[in-house]
Amino acid sequence: MPTDLPSEHVTVTPSILYFGTPVVLLSTENENGSFNLAPMSSAWALGHVIVLGLGAEGQTAHNLRSRRDLVVNLPGPAQWPAVERLAPLTGRTPVPAGKRGSFRFEPDKFAAAGVRPQPSELVRPPRVAECPMQLEARVARAQPDSTGDFLIVEAQVLKVHADPRIIVSGSQHIDPAAWSPLIYNFRHYYGLGPELGHSFRSQTA
Repeated sequence: MPTDLPSEHVTVTPSILYFGTPVVLLSTENENGSFNLAPMSSAWALGHVIVLGLGAEGQTAHNLRSRRDLVVNLPGPAQWPAVERLAPLTGRTPVPAGKRGSFRFEPDKFAAAGVRPQPSELVRPPRVAECPMQLEARVARAQPDSTGDFLIVEAQVLKVHADPRIIVSGSQHIDPAAWSPLIYNFRHYYGLGPELGHSFRSQTA
C-alpha cells in the first residue's frame, strides 16, 4: 500500500465541486446577430459529443435554446487572464437576478477579453483566434438538470481546428506533450504537470 496517503479521511462540505476540469470559451449567437463569448468549466467529451453544463439564466443558455450553433474554444494555461477578464461579465440584459451585484452587462465580450474573433467554417459564431483548439459544434439536445439551475447541453462536434504546434507531425493526433489545457481546480487556474504515463489505448508515443 502507498505510504504517502493519510491514515483516515475527514468529511468536508466544499462550496463547489470543480475538481480539476478544463476551461472552455463558448461563442454563441445572440438574437440580434451579434455574438456572445462566455467562460465555463463544466465540459467533457464522449467521442465527438461535448457535454456542457451551463447556468440556466445566462446568455449562453438562452442562445443555445433557439440557435444551436456554437464554438467550444479551448484556451491554454497562458490565457487564463483573458478568461478571468470574462468571468465577471454577462451578455444578458437586464442582468439576471442571481448575478446582480457581482456581474455586469458587456455586449462586446471579445474586446473585453482582449481576444480576436476568427470566422468559422460550418457555424455562424466565430472562433477565438488565440485558442490552440477550437471545436465547431451544433447542439443535439439541451435539457434542464435535476435542480433546474443548469442547462445540460449535448453538442455534436462538426470540425476541429488545432494549432499546428500541438499536432503530432504527419498525423491527425493531438500531441499530449505539446498541448496543455487550462484547468479550473477549485476556482484556481492551473496547467498540466509532467506526464506520469499513458493508457494502453494511446495512439501517440
